[in-house]
Amino acid sequence: MTSPQVPRIFDRKLAAAKWARARFRQSRASGASYLYDTVADDIDDRLDFMRFKPSGAMVVGDATGTLTRALEAQGADCTTMQLGEFDEEKPSAFEAYDLILHLLGLGTVNDLPGALIHARNALREGGLFIGAFPGSGSLPALRQISLAADADRPAPRMHPLVDLRGATGLMERALFKRQVVDSYPVNVRFGSLRRMIEDLRDHGLTRSLNTPAPQLTRDWLARAEAAFDDLRDEDGKVTETFETLVLTGWR
Repeated sequence: MTSPQVPRIFDRKLAAAKWARARFRQSRASGASYLYDTVADDIDDRLDFMRFKPSGAMVVGDATGTLTRALEAQGADCTTMQLGEFDEEKPSAFEAYDLILHLLGLGTVNDLPGALIHARNALREGGLFIGAFPGSGSLPALRQISLAADADRPAPRMHPLVDLRGATGLMERALFKRQVVDSYPVNVRFGSLRRMIEDLRDHGLTRSLNTPAPQLTRDWLARAEAAFDDLRDEDGKVTETFETLVLTGWR
């Protein structure tokens, strides 16, 4: 009996390219890093609250190095992996780590159930997994702007997002113990559509769908700018939300 084919929603080559571009952009002084910073601070607070001090950790997607430095300062031996280079859909070393952290990238993994199972198998008994990434409820303003710009021909420009219920089911399926799934919003106010897009590029949160989409024309961009202007508040800003989903589970 053959196993069911995993739907290829995302293009790994495109995803790897966008994460590489994001790392380059992060190396510049002007690169936005507030989502990385917020997620790293939140995970650090959770580890501190749990008083969890691992001896060996794997950290995936720590673009600013904040979490890695904090763990190493506590004496942990850290293996760092980059988004786009690390293949979540392949097994890692069996029972090799006390802690696995994954930042921002799980939302664009084709076989997310398999990736979580691999993560659990890479943990030692009593090990902890935490993954954080934008989930359902993220980017409502951009979705509204894109729909308005597409007019009567909607295009697949934004990928589907995981919600709390779906993530809980995935953690249960991966057989994590004491699994907890929660979320928190990161609200950011933008003065221009260009700034919003630049920040998404800085964080590697641009498109990597396997399905092609029409190119952005001048007319499309003009309609998008108009839709952005329609959403401005009394201060001339548009508020965008990144609803950050956090998956926590023990081996």
